[in-house]
Amino acid sequence: MTIRQAKAVWQGNLKEGKGTLELGSGGFRGPYSFSSRFEKGAGTNPEELIAAALAGCFSMALAHILTEAGYAPQKIATAAKAHLGAVQNGFAINIIELETEATVPGIETNKFRQHAEEAKTNCPVSKALAGTKIELTAKLV
Repeated sequence: MTIRQAKAVWQGNLKEGKGTLELGSGGFRGPYSFSSRFEKGAGTNPEELIAAALAGCFSMALAHILTEAGYAPQKIATAAKAHLGAVQNGFAINIIELETEATVPGIETNKFRQHAEEAKTNCPVSKALAGTKIELTAKLV
């Protein structure tokens, strides 16, 4: 089984504190704060990293599914928007919007969308986020 890791360090209280998020691979290390999470301040935030993880996982899953179905995807570009909002006991990611555009020669639009839905349902990050609504817009270019 593959194990991936990341770490976070937070110093101070919620509003004035600051922190650092770091991937175990060393591929990313960046600051985060109340402002970068709940306002429009500089830095990253956990929701942005979740969105990136889902976009990457979905794109790879779709490439695999298309290849297994006999198609040769040339490019899959996916954007994800994680919506963080207030709920009864704090905050939650209540929806993630996935928008993907792909270049896949020889595939019909309906078949492409069917495979995209399959990737959305079955990629490991989607499964980990099963409690969150994920909406998909998929189009061929």
